[in-house]
Amino acid sequence: MMSREKMNTRERILNSAWALLEADAVSEVRMSDIAADAGISRQALYLHFPNRAELLVATTRYIDEVKDVDGRLAASRSAASGRERLTAFIDMWCNYIPEVYGVLKAIMAMKDTDAEAAIAWNDRMQAVRHGCEAAVKALAKDGDLTPKLSTRKATDTLWMLLSVRNWEQLTIECGWSQKQYISTIRDLVHQALIAEGNTKAGK
Repeated sequence: MMSREKMNTRERILNSAWALLEADAVSEVRMSDIAADAGISRQALYLHFPNRAELLVATTRYIDEVKDVDGRLAASRSAASGRERLTAFIDMWCNYIPEVYGVLKAIMAMKDTDAEAAIAWNDRMQAVRHGCEAAVKALAKDGDLTPKLSTRKATDTLWMLLSVRNWEQLTIECGWSQKQYISTIRDLVHQALIAEGNTKAGK
């Protein structure tokens, strides 16, 4: 992140929200907390973000921008085949989860009782689902999608396998390494989505 002295007010707000969401002790991030951390009044905060839901959504999108998600997705989007696109997307997202887990964990913890946090969570997860759908459609276009699943169900399955909860359970609760996690997810996705006889890498 750039130093606060070089940030405009909007960037200071977003960085404050980011930092507060990542803080272990924070279970709920209020507009007043963010304003105080950014060094502005609540009135000034509302001039930039009229409600908390909009601020939380903007924060997660800002993190993606800072971490250059578009650049990271380039390999998937420019892949020569559906299978290459699928594998590149799996690798990108699985490696991105631990980088943004602090923020995602905070929003995930709030979303069941906090409608505004739920909006931010759904916005991010729908973005992931969109990536899953693009990979599945590329696979289907090549004739490599299993006939057992429709495009919709294949997208649902991939989205489920790439969930933050699965990463959390396997790496944090079960103690898997990141390498073990990605390798297993790759295998599970290929077994579930790719037509029989086409599961060997490098087809």
